[in-house]
Amino acid sequence: QVQLVESGGGSVQAGGTLRLSCAASGDTYNNNCMGWFRQAPGKVREGVAAIYDGGRSTYYAHFVKGRFTISQDNAKNTVYLQMHSLKPEDTAMYFCAAACEAGVGGIYYYDYLGQGTQVTVSS
Repeated sequence: QVQLVESGGGSVQAGGTLRLSCAASGDTYNNNCMGWFRQAPGKVREGVAAIYDGGRSTYYAHFVKGRFTISQDNAKNTVYLQMHSLKPEDTAMYFCAAACEAGVGGIYYYDYLGQGTQVTVSS
């Protein structure tokens, strides 16, 4: 089992910046992929970014490319999502995923999902 705790969400104005963190604990020894999803009210959950292959590869959804950066600190079992140039349409609950599989096409599946952290961007 892997436990995930997200933090760093909040309310910002359009153009602002936030950094989300996700701390993983438990059976993390085989966790070669971590990612972020988001879900806005009334919308389906969508993959945002992932880091996999031991940190050598990353995936970004087209709607965040150039604005968001995913990174990880293996010593802390923590993955980060640095978000710049935030837009009102980025408003959503952001969830961290672990033990995932990702590639150029997106995040294909995951075994664990955190409770989420809310991001609200006002215009």
